[in-house]
Amino acid sequence: MKDILYQSMSRLTSLSKEEQQAIVDELVIRDFPKGTVLLSQGDLPHSCYFILKGCIRQYSIDESGKEVTSNFYTEEQAVTVFNQHKNDKLSDYTYTCVEDSTVVVGELAVEQDMYRKYTPLETMTRRMIEEFFGRMQEEFSAFIASSPEERYKVLLQKRPHLMDRVPQHQLASYLGMTPESLSRIKKRIHNSG
Repeated sequence: MKDILYQSMSRLTSLSKEEQQAIVDELVIRDFPKGTVLLSQGDLPHSCYFILKGCIRQYSIDESGKEVTSNFYTEEQAVTVFNQHKNDKLSDYTYTCVEDSTVVVGELAVEQDMYRKYTPLETMTRRMIEEFFGRMQEEFSAFIASSPEERYKVLLQKRPHLMDRVPQHQLASYLGMTPESLSRIKKRIHNSG
């Protein structure tokens, strides 16, 4: 598992092997079983996560009581609650493990100390956030401009591993459609070749 951390650090920063080892030695790595809620909508966030193995779903409950899935995070992705540095900002989302997951747990209270201790770590974090936001902007723009069938095809192309890892009703919510519509689209695409 730690190999994934070293790969990510090497890709995003110029930390020496010794600095990487020192950071990894300070990190908390935890296993969470499928179904574990890491943060509930309306709670105050205290941690961020980096997924080494597994899948985490981000969703909210709308005014009618319906779950609306907004993202899935898998290996080598960070789960960060933005606006977390506002001490009174409650989470707009719930984060739950879709699978048994192994994650690095970063405590927000010690984040600044780590940045002071390992200056390149802040640069690495910024690069991860920039990559995340760039990807999210592209995905959101494409999502708005596409039909439900086009959204499904993009998901098949860019994140096919989710098909076997995530329940269909959650995928449908993520794609902005009903499970029945998703079934029809899947059948139509399968039948057309």
